Amino acid sequence: MYILNKERIINILKGLDLVPIIEKGFISYSNGGSIVPPIGELTFDDPPGDVHIKYGYIIGDSYYVIKIASGFWENEKYGIPNGQGMMLLFDQRTGQPEAILMDDALLTDIRTAIAGQICAQRFANDIERIGVFGTGLQARLQVEYLAAITNCRQVIIWGRNENKMNLYKDDMHKVGFEVALGNSPKEVASKCNLIITTTASKEYLLTEDDILQGTHITAMGSDTPGKRELGPGIIEKADLVVADSIAQCKERGEIACAIKDGDTSLDHIVELGHVLSGEHPGREHHSQITVADLTGVAVQDIQIASEVYNNYLERKK
Repeated sequence: MYILNKERIINILKGLDLVPIIEKGFISYSNGGSIVPPIGELTFDDPPGDVHIKYGYIIGDSYYVIKIASGFWENEKYGIPNGQGMMLLFDQRTGQPEAILMDDALLTDIRTAIAGQICAQRFANDIERIGVFGTGLQARLQVEYLAAITNCRQVIIWGRNENKMNLYKDDMHKVGFEVALGNSPKEVASKCNLIITTTASKEYLLTEDDILQGTHITAMGSDTPGKRELGPGIIEKADLVVADSIAQCKERGEIACAIKDGDTSLDHIVELGHVLSGEHPGREHHSQITVADLTGVAVQDIQIASEVYNNYLERKK
């Protein structure tokens, strides 16, 4: 069994094009080509945090994967990142352990950012300005990964901590983005046609009336029950709502919140894999409001872990 540390994983990632791999995983999931059980979950109140255990396999592939990833929001007090984790690979034929990827949740962060990139490319209009809610790692990665699909470098950020917003502004300037600080979520929504929500908020940030026609929203912060970023009516108002997993989004994320509100059916909700495979057209008109509800699906972990490990084996030859 091999153990790959974070430094080695980072080096391997430099040579990989992961977008097609992640897209293939979504398609396999939506077409019934994978086995993905419900998410295992632990939640903590003092200090606040959560742990996700996501696992499964793509039928006919070499491995099954178990991923453990956590987020503890007060870790900065101890000088360590909020996110921690690892991925475990096993031979799908025998159950024999093949590898441990000690990535400190890096692969989870990257596959999440790639999913955001895929959704922005598929569902956003020509991006005029990017609105970001949150100031953490995903608020950075989601924007950085957009550089591959748009020339837009204008960002408006909103967060609850002004010092963190200023730090975000400085950090993103170093990678080529011009960042303005928003005074409120409503102001951000009024100036941006792509909105990315990355917070762990338990109270919604945006209302139905805040959203402009033609806007695309990628909502990825609400990945556990109890979290919420989009207010009542937004999911119902949207012309197209895309779920990474409809089954998961019935239990967590913005779709689950909307269902509890009683303001939506599933009629205008499609799975991302069905859009990527061409079974659904996605956005059809410039004026449409679209929402991608990303709760994180194990096939993303399976695909990125397998690709990293296979590349490692190739380099050893």
